[in-house]
Amino acid sequence: MKTLYLMRHAKSSWDFPELNDHDRPLNKRGRQDGPLMGQQLLSRDTSPDLILSSTAVRAITTATLVAKELDYDREKIQAQESIYKAGRNELIKIIQHVPDEINSLLIIGHNPILSEVANKLSPEALPDMPTAGVVALEFNCNSWLDISGDKSKLLFNDFPKNYKQKNKEKDKDKKKDKEEKEQAGE
Repeated sequence: MKTLYLMRHAKSSWDFPELNDHDRPLNKRGRQDGPLMGQQLLSRDTSPDLILSSTAVRAITTATLVAKELDYDREKIQAQESIYKAGRNELIKIIQHVPDEINSLLIIGHNPILSEVANKLSPEALPDMPTAGVVALEFNCNSWLDISGDKSKLLFNDFPKNYKQKNKEKDKDKKKDKEEKEQAGE
C-alpha cells in the first residue's frame, strides 16, 4: 500500500509587491493554518516517510510548520524546484519516481496543479484545494510507478475552514451559555 498526501501551501502574503512569486511568504492566516493542518494530520496518525516540497518560500514554510507538528525532522524535508514548476503530468512523474521503500508521502505544492493531480488520482471528483487543504489517497499497489485512480481510495479531503467553523460555533455556544447564566442571575 502507498499513501499520498497532497497539500496546498498555506495562505501567502501579497503585501510585498517587489517580491517575485517564488519568494512570497505566508501571511498571518497562513502561519496559523499550517500548524492547524499539521495537528489535524497528526490526529489522523499521519506519519510520512518523506515530505517533498516546492522550493517556493510559502510552500517550504508550510512544510516546516507541518513537519514540526508531525515531529518530522525538518532537515529531512526535500525541497524540489521541479515541484514549483511542474504541470500535472510532471508532478505525477515526480511521485512515480519516489523510491518504493517510501510508503507514505506528503507533497506540499501549488494549485491548480495539486487539484489536477488529486482529481487524476482520486476515484471521485474533488473540488479545487483551498490554501492549506490536504487530500489523502491510498493506493492498492507496492510501487509508486503503479499509482492510478483505478487503484486508489480517497481517505479524506480536509482544509482549515472545517475547524474554524467548529470554533466559531463553540464560541457562539459559550457566549449563549454566558448570557443565559447572566439572565438567571448566576
